[in-house]
Amino acid sequence: MNIKSLLLGSAAALAVVSGAQAADAIVAAEPEPLEYVRVCDAFGTGYFYIPGTETCLKIGGYVRTQIAYDEDYNGTADWNPLTRGYLTFAAKSDTEYGALSGYINLETNDNGDTHLDGAWINIAGFDVGYFYNWWDDGLSGETDSIGSANTLTNAIRYTYDGGTFQVGVAVDELRGSTLGYSDDGQATNDDVGVSGLLGFTLGGVTAQIIGSYDFNVEEAAFRALLTAELGPGTFGIAGVYSTDPNYFYDTAEWTVAAEYKIQATDKFFITPAAQYFGDVQTLDAIGNNSGDFDGGVDAWRVGVTAGYQITEGLRTLATVNYTEADEEDNVLTGSEDNRWTGFLRLQRDF
Repeated sequence: MNIKSLLLGSAAALAVVSGAQAADAIVAAEPEPLEYVRVCDAFGTGYFYIPGTETCLKIGGYVRTQIAYDEDYNGTADWNPLTRGYLTFAAKSDTEYGALSGYINLETNDNGDTHLDGAWINIAGFDVGYFYNWWDDGLSGETDSIGSANTLTNAIRYTYDGGTFQVGVAVDELRGSTLGYSDDGQATNDDVGVSGLLGFTLGGVTAQIIGSYDFNVEEAAFRALLTAELGPGTFGIAGVYSTDPNYFYDTAEWTVAAEYKIQATDKFFITPAAQYFGDVQTLDAIGNNSGDFDGGVDAWRVGVTAGYQITEGLRTLATVNYTEADEEDNVLTGSEDNRWTGFLRLQRDF
């Protein structure tokens, strides 16, 4: 065997071995690309894209614990501790009609009560679903009583907001009202209310006027509210007139409330407030609302609310109020002619 033959044979053997090893080689599969959660800054802070969609989602809420005081109102206990968990979900996406939004609010209390506290759709100025109406708004403190006890309704509402000027109209289902019952004790079918809003914001001044009509009892209520930045704080004043007790306002025929929120530091504020009620709704012989303002009872209330931002996401709020009426047996002071109320609250927002 010559050298040439030996080299050719060696090359052939190496080729066979190399081919066998190549056939037996293990090829690692490439990892599938991961889809990370992306931040969505189109609608403000806290939103992120739902994976695989162009919809932005924000989750928020709070945990609250407080101790409320109510001076033996109608024979109940004076002190009432409360702990609550609250979750909010907001989903938004861009459409040819503007932002399409959906909201869900869930509330759970320590007594086992868990309920839907709002669920509605918003697009092009329309709100449709289950949400709080305009009467839920008020002054910033915890003294005034210028709204309804039932402000969460199924409704359809349109609001035009031009920045400086706002106008709106709403139709509500009047759920949970004890007013408007027929002579045989059955609720009527006219459980509908309509409301209109007119407002403006100019510089440090904001004003709002609401007018509402309750078809159940065929009565109306009107409210004007104004706030203005003044000195080291914000001054607020509101007035309400109600033709007779109705879904939107049934505390008194008329009332005027005022407050001044003093922002003492970046973290601490204090808000003294006062309110006067004319022709307060009275209670009947068994302690239920009488359904009219014919008792001729006037009342007044003074109070103060203070809040402190302990740290980011953690704050405390406290209020104490005193109410006095001309006579007993009315919706403000119950079976007494005066009443002390208040609470101390600690809340973690997220």
